[in-house]
This record gives sequence, C-alpha cells and structure tokens, in this order.
Amino acid sequence: MRRCLDGASIAQIVTELKCTDSAVTKWLSAYVTRGFAALTPAWSPGPAMRLSPEQQKSLARAVEAGPEAAGFACGVWTARLVAEYIRQQFGVEYNWKYVPELLHKLGFSVQRPRKRLSRADHSAQEFWLRETLPRIKKKPPPAAE
Repeated sequence: MRRCLDGASIAQIVTELKCTDSAVTKWLSAYVTRGFAALTPAWSPGPAMRLSPEQQKSLARAVEAGPEAAGFACGVWTARLVAEYIRQQFGVEYNWKYVPELLHKLGFSVQRPRKRLSRADHSAQEFWLRETLPRIKKKPPPAAE
C-alpha cells in the first residue's frame, strides 16, 4: 500500500511483487474499504465437518466393529466402502478420496492387509518357505573356476 501511496502505478507494483494486477487491485479495494486490518493475513479454519460429533462417534464405532458388522459382505474397510456407509447411515455424501482424512481425524490410520491368511496352517507356511521355496527358486549361476 505504501508504494501506491507514494505514487507507484499498479503496473509497477505488479512488477515489483511479481503478482497479478487483479491481486493488487483487490488489495487496494480492501484497504480503501476496511483499512490496514484488511491486509492482515487471516487463518482459515476450512470447511465445517459435515458429520455432527454424535455421527462421528457412531462412525468410529462402526469402523472399529468392521464392515461385516455394518452389513457389508467384505471383511476390510476401504475408503469407498466407508463413504458408502456414511451415505447410507447419515445421508451425507463424501468423496471417497477424502475419507482417509476424515478417519485420521477420528484417530484411525491406514492399515494394509497382511499377505498371510489368518486361518492358514502356520507350520505348513514355514515349511514351504524353508524347504519348498528354495528348491523351486532359480538357482544362482555356477561359480566361475
């Protein structure tokens, strides 16, 4: 603002600040209508949560219980599945891409499913890793003499 008060043109200010002329015009307009306070950066809290605190608690309990308890056929929550649950239970549309952020705010973290089956025979798995896998793997080339 001082540069403008000192007689600099908008074009000069744009060049000095490396910004657009619309930004400078907006700043000048804000200064004229509200003074220096209008030029102070303000913190933006972001959009309000679309689920009430009670709905958030209900969602957290449902996620904790698992998708099967919520009436879904699969055993692992996905972002798309949680978004569908929110739509069905609360009538609120969430893009599945933002569901992990919502769950993180509720205290959850992304978990990757383990490759081993939960009901598998662990001793058979160990035997396969220790005995069978080394036999079927490609053998290293013979050592040069």
